[in-house]
Amino acid sequence: MNSLIYNLFPFLRWFPLKAEMLRADLVAGVTVALILVPQSMAYAQLASLPVVYGLYASFVPVIVAALWGSCSQLHTGPVAMLSLMSAAAILPLATPGSEEFIALSIMLAFLVGVLRFGLGLFHLGAIVNLLSSPVIVGFTNAAALIIGLSQLNKILNVPFPRSDSYLADLWGVVAQIPDLHWPTLLFAVGTWVLIAGLRKVKPSIPGILVAVLLSTIISAMVGYEHKIVVQANAIADADVRAQVEAYELDQKKIRELSGALSKKRQEAEQLREDLSLPGLEKAAEIHAAIEVIKKRIELLKVENNRRIIELHEQPLARVGTGAETRLVQLDTVADDQRNGRQWRFTGIDAQDRVVLSSGGAVVGNIPEGLPSFAPPHIDWSYMLALFPAAIVMALIGFMEATSISKAIALKSGERVDTNKELVGQGLANIAGSFFGAFTVSGSFSRSAVAAKAGARTGMFAIISAIAVVLVLLFFTKYLYHLPQAVLAVIVMMAVFGLIRIEPLVDAWRVDRVGAVVGLITFGATLAMAPAIANGILVGVLLTVLHYLIRTMKPRAEVVALKPDGTLGGVRTHKLKPLSRCFVPVRFDGALTFVNVAYFEDIILEAHAEFPETKVILVIGSGINDIDASGVEKVREVARRLRDNGVELAFSGLKYQIRKLFRQAGIDQELGDGAFFVDKRSAIQQLMERFANCEEEIEEQRKAKTA
Repeated sequence: MNSLIYNLFPFLRWFPLKAEMLRADLVAGVTVALILVPQSMAYAQLASLPVVYGLYASFVPVIVAALWGSCSQLHTGPVAMLSLMSAAAILPLATPGSEEFIALSIMLAFLVGVLRFGLGLFHLGAIVNLLSSPVIVGFTNAAALIIGLSQLNKILNVPFPRSDSYLADLWGVVAQIPDLHWPTLLFAVGTWVLIAGLRKVKPSIPGILVAVLLSTIISAMVGYEHKIVVQANAIADADVRAQVEAYELDQKKIRELSGALSKKRQEAEQLREDLSLPGLEKAAEIHAAIEVIKKRIELLKVENNRRIIELHEQPLARVGTGAETRLVQLDTVADDQRNGRQWRFTGIDAQDRVVLSSGGAVVGNIPEGLPSFAPPHIDWSYMLALFPAAIVMALIGFMEATSISKAIALKSGERVDTNKELVGQGLANIAGSFFGAFTVSGSFSRSAVAAKAGARTGMFAIISAIAVVLVLLFFTKYLYHLPQAVLAVIVMMAVFGLIRIEPLVDAWRVDRVGAVVGLITFGATLAMAPAIANGILVGVLLTVLHYLIRTMKPRAEVVALKPDGTLGGVRTHKLKPLSRCFVPVRFDGALTFVNVAYFEDIILEAHAEFPETKVILVIGSGINDIDASGVEKVREVARRLRDNGVELAFSGLKYQIRKLFRQAGIDQELGDGAFFVDKRSAIQQLMERFANCEEEIEEQRKAKTA
């Protein structure tokens, strides 16, 4: 009964909480929270979501995973890998930052949660074994590069063009280096130096938090974000004005088409049993039109950012940040231009006014208050598009969480139940989706910090979540001026540490095919980005294919004695055959439908190579399994050899294989003398039996010649 209760409510193992345990968890929880808040906002941006959704994902999911997980020191929340995969899965379906994009991100979290919960409930954690080590390393290295370099535009303060090719988009960012914003680059470099320096000189100080606080204060003091809002007709250059107006028109079309698309999808969802519904075809047409306009908008965004915008004389312009804007006389704006401020196009606001900036990008307004309870909207028309990504994210997230848990358990001595961890992670994503959270998983960096800070129970994670609640309630307004470049550097420093070369080098030494699969996975993930989930699917497919080929063609070879007395392959080690009258053949694999044809080929090739043989001995100690196809093939090969005057024999067969042979009548067909206890006794007996065989063969040959 007690065991059932602990299985249902694993957090009961924390109690009774001793004072020293609570103190340790309090210190660890606060320490982790100092990293969690800035990291969660950075990862929300990586997921193409407003930063507040990173805080939402650091509240309910953290608590639920801590209560129902199996590792006391694992911290769950937003992580870089799944944030990027979430964005990549949804970018083809919706505009980043839009209500539809946010809804799909939450729906994806729900799907991932259901899949993980199901895998844990039915004890299917072993499915992660489909991801071999080289595939995981290849994918992780490529994803880390993609994640890190996807932040490059924020460090340069230039647009990141979005298309079907990540590498082409990245080159588009590199091509804009001449247009970079130097103060933004300065913030980024300063953040990198500060965090790296504190890690080296004073690791106990949370460098990320210091960088966030310091950069926010400096940004507010120097007016880092300097924006004005004007009408399009205030732009002096006619060509630039035409491009901005085209951008504005395209944005209006996107809004109109998105509304029409949403309506058509609702109609299709209400009547989805009618597969001939014309609305479905119309929805596809609208979606295609939106994609064309999106690509045009991305090109306009890059082109407009390159141009320095001069303004006409105009009575008033709106200047400031967010809600704190004010109207100023144009001569103030003109003075800014004369004093070297260069206005660049940033976008179009909700009132269809042109937003210009001579500064850098900041986080901006973050809504105060806790997320409200709302069931995730399940849009069935998107289910098929999101399901493959959800499966890969469920497996990747589970692999990440369990590997972290096991690494921590090696030091803490705590037993980790991977299936319970799956349930905990699944519940965290399901519960989080009801409170506006995107996909979460176990974080290596935060879990390592928790372990180092002395966390004793999952209570530390709950304390870190309470700290996030306090930020949401009281401190979001103070984060307005936080430069986005600082969050970009936080992401870069987190993910570049995931890149590992040594495992692939080690794999090359022991399993070259596996290493090649890992390298192909790396290349495929880069080439297929932003749809990086497809990269790991390529790796899994190649791994399974490699496994099938090895299973279909296990190690099999004619063997002989090496100088040290052990058996080795005749061809591999260039050995002299033991005898022309019997041939020992090693077969190291199961005898199933997959490889029975290969078994037959090996035996018949041995007979063809040694036509004078009287016995073919199968060294079967490596045969661990046999099915009906295997039994039938053994019988067929034995009969075929017998017709040619050759016996088929086995040595070292395991009990279960002998048992099946007896049940199938193979023992009777081959005879008791066809089975030997082990290979050494088999070879010894056969050598004694055919001691004079060589002379007999020579005499027969001479007789034929005479």
